[in-house]
Amino acid sequence: MTKLLATALLLLTTSLVTHSAIATDAKRHHVKKQYVMKLLHKKHVTIKKPKDRNIFAKRPRKMHVMKHILPTIPLPVHEPSILPASAETPKSYTDTTNIYAETGSNKLDFALINALPRVYVPNHASDSVTVINATTKQVVETYKAGRGPQHIIPSWDKKTLWVANNADHSTKGSMTPIDPWTGKAGQQITVDDPYNMYFMPDGKSAVIVDEAYRQLDFRDPQTMAIQTSLPLPECQGVNHADFAADNSYAIFTCEFGGGALAKVDLVNRKLLGILHFSKKGMPQDIRLSADGKTFYVADMMNDGVFTIDGDKFVETGFFETGKGTHGFTVSRDGKKLYISNRGSHNMVSGPHGPGSVSVMDFATGKIEANWPIPGGGSPDMGNVSIDGKTLWLSGRFDHEVYAIDTTNGSVIKIPVQLEPHGLTVWPQPGRYSQGHTGNMR
Repeated sequence: MTKLLATALLLLTTSLVTHSAIATDAKRHHVKKQYVMKLLHKKHVTIKKPKDRNIFAKRPRKMHVMKHILPTIPLPVHEPSILPASAETPKSYTDTTNIYAETGSNKLDFALINALPRVYVPNHASDSVTVINATTKQVVETYKAGRGPQHIIPSWDKKTLWVANNADHSTKGSMTPIDPWTGKAGQQITVDDPYNMYFMPDGKSAVIVDEAYRQLDFRDPQTMAIQTSLPLPECQGVNHADFAADNSYAIFTCEFGGGALAKVDLVNRKLLGILHFSKKGMPQDIRLSADGKTFYVADMMNDGVFTIDGDKFVETGFFETGKGTHGFTVSRDGKKLYISNRGSHNMVSGPHGPGSVSVMDFATGKIEANWPIPGGGSPDMGNVSIDGKTLWLSGRFDHEVYAIDTTNGSVIKIPVQLEPHGLTVWPQPGRYSQGHTGNMR
């Protein structure tokens, strides 16, 4: 009985394996099925018919199995390109030793394989976007954007790149979508003062950073329709942010009025507190350490970086980097923090300043290298290539883009239009985008 049943089930299983069928195989399958059913009937054994036999139509020509052992047929496992994340249940997707573990070179979403390898540069004073081929390092094209583009932001679902045109103290702000598979821009959407943009951890809301209005606007991430707003009256010049390791809160920098930080509860969408630094300054970018314990805050007036315990919301230290400390980029392996020093304390400055890039080791918290821009420069915001070998940064006051070799700090300069700011490199590895110039998790 055991041998007969095993043989019968083996024959039935091997006849139901693949997805396509032709007439000859269909006929063979029918004959085989009848034979198996006769064997089962003789032993008074019944089985349930598959609900959908069409997906198992053609059997392989040969299958070798051990005697008396039914084969295990592996079914394809679909791994979603974007794992769900939410403010309530983020820990199941968090590597506590490296929150950037899912942004490694081998983590590129298969759905992005055909996205054009490009660097998208918002030219703030030219109202345009310059597109650079990331492979050849040549400018492909430049096209008009909205008024005063500041940053180019990958959407949470990685399907759209958004140009944030904040229109500098006017009511003509907008968001311009870019298709990353064609590199072309779509129709602008009117949005008030979009200096920057982030996304709620569950992807259900875009968070527009209204620098001039001192508030956060929660909007539909596709249509940009307003959902709700959170006033931050004590946060003058709110502009950059990063999220806690468990996504329960975010900390935003307040650039003006002597500088401060605003801690926001992401679950309940409310302000938790304002933190002022031990000395006045102009905080810019902010990034969380790989172990999720320390927030680093770039301060362009103090020429260095403040360290913050985010949970306790207290200042824990400060270290110098270079003149006009401005932006952060995490290395592809999550072990280093690239710190751009813009070379000036001013919002508008001349070219060829003492700009540089400092390289900090996350494990030790120490600066291990400092790369000056040859001939002077003004490195601002950017990101790294998929393989982590090139650090791309905009040269704000020099109207150029820097492609920096991360092994030795050597620089290639690429001319663009006026005042390039928050450029993005695309595609990027990661489960989802938090916003800004491609802060991936």
